[in-house]
Amino acid sequence: MGRTVVELFYDVLSPYSWLAFEALCRYRNIWNIDLRFRPAFLAGIMQQTGNKPPGMLPKRGEYLVKDVKRMAKYYQVPLRMSADALQHIIGTSSLMAMRFITAIDMTNPQYLEPLSREFWMRFWSQHEDITQPENLLTVARQAGLSAELSQKTLEMISSATVKDRLKETTAEALKYGAFGMPAVVAHYEGEPHLFFGSDRLELLGSFIGEKWLGPVPSPKL
Repeated sequence: MGRTVVELFYDVLSPYSWLAFEALCRYRNIWNIDLRFRPAFLAGIMQQTGNKPPGMLPKRGEYLVKDVKRMAKYYQVPLRMSADALQHIIGTSSLMAMRFITAIDMTNPQYLEPLSREFWMRFWSQHEDITQPENLLTVARQAGLSAELSQKTLEMISSATVKDRLKETTAEALKYGAFGMPAVVAHYEGEPHLFFGSDRLELLGSFIGEKWLGPVPSPKL
């Protein structure tokens, strides 16, 4: 039996996407899966589906701050929620960051995983900007990209090719039924199946016939 293709549609503005990203990275060599990262644009999904940010409902926003702290500890991901985290999210656009990540996915996909991780680290661990060109370059260098490749990628984010790819990936997530992120799509028995949220990975495993061993499983020897 072949490996189950599992696609992770994510945006670095989403803290739960980071949790799902790290957990799935840990399971890709334990479960019989072909893990594929699909950078998309969360704001576009929210707009198209009429969904609203959690912080728009005060009580839900208060819960989210506590929940992310607990989940980060459980998943052992260095995600830190500041007191003004919700305002920080609402006041930030991830468009330039996601175009930058998309450009790398198109040209140098070997950097896709470390680059995505460094964007999450900068925004969610260090609480630093991810919108300005100089900060995109800083993240790229931290992910191991050369100065030349970083600059070339920065120049690509204004191209129609990159813009269209990000739009297409976002549209694909919507086609699968996404209304937020992370959106995990398992292609199982000839059909795509959507699982929403980082807390649905145990259910994902059960669905595709794999065992959930917790958020930090011991690697196969």
